[in-house]
Amino acid sequence: MVGPTPFQAGILLSVLLTWIAEVAEEPLALEPGNRRVEWETNTWSLGAGDEDGRPLSAAEVVAAFEQTAAGIRERIRELGFSGVATFYVWHDGQAGQLRCSTGSVPPEELPFDGTYRVADQLGPIVEGFLADNMPGVVAWPELDEADGHLEQVMTEPEIAPLRVWTSSVGTSH
Repeated sequence: MVGPTPFQAGILLSVLLTWIAEVAEEPLALEPGNRRVEWETNTWSLGAGDEDGRPLSAAEVVAAFEQTAAGIRERIRELGFSGVATFYVWHDGQAGQLRCSTGSVPPEELPFDGTYRVADQLGPIVEGFLADNMPGVVAWPELDEADGHLEQVMTEPEIAPLRVWTSSVGTSH
């Protein structure tokens, strides 16, 4: 099978950037009393197909997310919301996706079940996503390696905290 032409590849590669930009225009719920509604309304999963996004530079993706954060910040001001709000992005390695959301919480109170660390820079998070050759897939050798260390894993879990980039988009900090 012949791959896409340079013109087609350019169209495919722009899809991820388009999806990121569209997040700023999607429905937005800011309900401090109902975090579930915020999560369900404001959380987006962004993936890339085999040809879709791999040659993108991290700088392009970072710029798209920063522009989206600015758009959400403007929408929140226009809505007259007068509270704390945070736009945040993380790489869900198990799903092979970049995810983003907005919540009426400060960065230290994001609605994750596990531990997370607020990252100063979005670039390394995006680079991890772009470097994933098989998003959402764990290779057999890695599974075999994990089986051999099952006893150690069960007694000493060393799960690195999820890295999450945040941007303040509310009217108060």
